[in-house]
Amino acid sequence: MFKNPDKINVDALLLDVDGTLWDSTSIVAKAWTRAARETGFKDMTVKPDTLKGLFGKTMDDIARALVPQASKEAQDILMDKCVLYEQHALEEDPCDICYPGVLETIRELSGRIKLAIVSNCQSGYIELFMKKTGLTQNEIYDKECFGDTGCGKADNILSVIKRNGFKSVYYVGDTEGDRESAREAGTGFISADYGFGSPEEADVRIASFDELLNLIKI
Repeated sequence: MFKNPDKINVDALLLDVDGTLWDSTSIVAKAWTRAARETGFKDMTVKPDTLKGLFGKTMDDIARALVPQASKEAQDILMDKCVLYEQHALEEDPCDICYPGVLETIRELSGRIKLAIVSNCQSGYIELFMKKTGLTQNEIYDKECFGDTGCGKADNILSVIKRNGFKSVYYVGDTEGDRESAREAGTGFISADYGFGSPEEADVRIASFDELLNLIKI
């Protein structure tokens, strides 16, 4: 293992979304609070800090953490409405919620290597991120998520690697779960230390997303 090398040689970077590319928690917390109160959890207030501790998990795991006392059916109903309201809120809110330098860095990196997004999010969330930011397949070459496959992050990382024939890959994420998934999939791991979590260890640590520009060998 190495720490903060001058350069790394890769043909692809796979990217997490929440806590790595943007912070949607303030917007999402309001949407989820509304959804919770409309589905019978009338005293529930979902806070941004709560979501920061949950984002990165699958939607099923998030539901169990939010309302562990509820039945699976009630959890599913709640999460369906959360996702619906979240989608609308993010589409309608004009705020730029990306971390500094994310879009500029993605556009420059995409001219050097392949970039893909792999997340434990619901179906449509990656597409919403791209729509809201104006990114296209020219910049984000591929994508995969739990909502589309029903598989965890490690399996989805492997799927993206295999179908594209990538040889040298690093995953960029901000949580211990991201680190574990990268290790399980056999990729390098770059910790976005500005994000939501605190991974135990990493091959490389970055304090801002644009530091990736100086890490990638041309």
